[in-house]
Amino acid sequence: MSRLSVTIITLNEAEHIGAAIDSVRWADEIVVVDSGSTDGTTDIARTKGATVITREWSGYVDQKNFAAERACHDWIFSLDADERVTPALAAEIRALLAAGPAARAYRIARVTFHLGRWLRTTDFYPDSQTRLYDRRAARWRGKYVHESVTADGPVGRLNEELQHYSYRDLHDHLDRINHYTSLAARQMHEAGRRTWPLDLLVHPPAAFLRNFVLRRGFLDGRVGLTLSLVNAYAVFAKFAKLWELQRRQTPRATASPTGHRDAETQNSSGDTSSGSL
Repeated sequence: MSRLSVTIITLNEAEHIGAAIDSVRWADEIVVVDSGSTDGTTDIARTKGATVITREWSGYVDQKNFAAERACHDWIFSLDADERVTPALAAEIRALLAAGPAARAYRIARVTFHLGRWLRTTDFYPDSQTRLYDRRAARWRGKYVHESVTADGPVGRLNEELQHYSYRDLHDHLDRINHYTSLAARQMHEAGRRTWPLDLLVHPPAAFLRNFVLRRGFLDGRVGLTLSLVNAYAVFAKFAKLWELQRRQTPRATASPTGHRDAETQNSSGDTSSGSL
């Protein structure tokens, strides 16, 4: 039977960390890598029996790979503090490890609780995540956003769901959209992506139709309509911020009140906002 280490990266997750650890107490080891919490997160984690390592924040990808490297076992389940492994998912993982995994990593459907219900429509579902993996053949890759596990070998799929308590309310959701669309725009800009007015006209309505019609947001009534509009707004914000980055990077001569000519430029990083998605 393969043994399992659960890894969790944290920063001020006192609200969630206890329940997250409780949901994986059946694992052989729980490793929490904390980047400087001041709200008691590490004390709660230690009380729950987790091994806690304090490490300065180095980005999602590097922090998660570091956590996997510090684990005792090769099979890793990467859990976010706001996620919960259900008893059914735990039983499926334990049975898989007991039988001997045929794949090098496994994808899991993630279901989010938001606006008073579990969401199984819009872009929120199935939100498949690769979280169970053999660190000898898989690792986290990515840059600012959309980090994911890439495996050198076959990737399987589990049947049960991972639960996600991502947002406190709609205000929190919109705040995070602002944060992450800034990072997404920066990542696109540094990759050489450029945007045009047509993108702002076409992509947000297409996102709404995908969410509300193709991914059946209409089945969730007012909640589905709200989230379809919010997801469309997130697409608009990403492309609008990308346009702002490319506009600021392009030198543009302007007349100053004194009659001199000023060049409007921006550094190559394109970092105009402190935020993240």
